[in-house]
Amino acid sequence: MDARDSLWDGILIVVLVLSTLMLVLRLWQDITIVVAATLMMLSLGGLFFSLGLKIRRLEESIISRERTMRVNLEEISSSLSRKHERIIEQLGVIVDGMNRRYR
Repeated sequence: MDARDSLWDGILIVVLVLSTLMLVLRLWQDITIVVAATLMMLSLGGLFFSLGLKIRRLEESIISRERTMRVNLEEISSSLSRKHERIIEQLGVIVDGMNRRYR
């Protein structure tokens, strides 16, 4: 799906540049304006493309961090559960010892 998005972004950049050329086609006598407008639209399209890539990388980073946090929380939960069980067993042994002593 990422390649599809990149292809779609590329198509939109081409449409952006072509529409700019059509807008300045009337000014074809002055090649400087045509070149400047085309370069401006290419840089604007490249900027949009770059921002899209950065946003995708940020999303992937957030997803991986969330996954890591979820795994860490599960490990902490299981560790606390084991400690809880050990403490309960120790308390049971202590209570049994006190019951035997005071009978």
